[in-house]
Amino acid sequence: MPKPSSPATTANLERLSSLDSMEGIIHAAPSNVPTWLQNVPCGPLIFAIYPGFLVAVTLALASSWLSQHYGAPVMLFGLLFGMAFHFLHEDGRCVAGIEFSSRTVLRIGVALLGARITATQIASLGPVPVLTVVISVATTILVGVLLARRLKLGQDFGILSGGAVAICGASAALAIASVLPRHKDSERDTILTVVTVTSLSTVAMILYPIAVTSLDLNNAKAGIFLGGTIHDVAQVVGAGFMISPETGDIATYVKLLRVAMLIPVVSLIAWIVARRMKDGAARKSPKLPLFLIGFVVLVVINSLGWLPALAVSASTDVSRWCLVTAIAALGMKTSFRDLLAVGWRPIALMVVETAWIAMMVLAVVKFII
Repeated sequence: MPKPSSPATTANLERLSSLDSMEGIIHAAPSNVPTWLQNVPCGPLIFAIYPGFLVAVTLALASSWLSQHYGAPVMLFGLLFGMAFHFLHEDGRCVAGIEFSSRTVLRIGVALLGARITATQIASLGPVPVLTVVISVATTILVGVLLARRLKLGQDFGILSGGAVAICGASAALAIASVLPRHKDSERDTILTVVTVTSLSTVAMILYPIAVTSLDLNNAKAGIFLGGTIHDVAQVVGAGFMISPETGDIATYVKLLRVAMLIPVVSLIAWIVARRMKDGAARKSPKLPLFLIGFVVLVVINSLGWLPALAVSASTDVSRWCLVTAIAALGMKTSFRDLLAVGWRPIALMVVETAWIAMMVLAVVKFII
């Protein structure tokens, strides 16, 4: 029969819960921790999070299996499955693990994305595609902010949706949401952004290859357009290789360049947020999130050739699993009723952002490259 935790164990759990890397472990129950686990490092914390974490992993497994067999976006499956289990986040033993999965596991997944990018890949594109990506990302986020204000959706939602559309879809939405100020609608806004941007990315994967063929773009231009406009990496790869292997390779490199924009964009957002927030009378000094530091370090190491191919492949797989697990957990934190209450304006905003970046990149490949 497990016995209640000692005061020292309770204090240790509370200390661990306050760490930034364990953000979200606010409902960890300190009682009834098995005796044998109390002597294990971080044992009480493990006991608190494992039920919810296992549920999120199970939903990620189910989502991946369905995605592989039916060809639909794995992130969308993860979200929908998670939302079906929303009741687990309302109360009980799973709450702490769901919070852990939606935040800490998410940050690990975003950091590991850096293993997919090298400086050589970026340089091989030449200056015009690089400038195109930088300008299109910056202007799409700006359009998102300005239009969000006009639609009375708030500046933060404009940054979140604009960044998701401009950079890398669901992964960017999760990364940006992790550094934006938290409020009562934060989780709902993130889920809505992920659902919408994933759906738009799937539609683009189907329509854009038809568009570039009808516009008579060559393989290189088609790759730049597809990689510079479609939101999620998987859909970019799918759309590019529908046309030709050359188009697929170029589209993938351009897309990875957009993923690399996570570094400056999330760093800038984190800096601005830190400057806006106050601790008493003094402002907090801006701090770069640890997961973003990990992202940069992996990009540098991979660029230097120090990561073997097996490590890159393993990091990519682990990153994908972490992100799917995190998205399932985020789904469990949000209900369909909350999403339906937001109306048409957020969806219209992301449609306009998608159209904007498509027009920007198309103008470059038609008239400049």
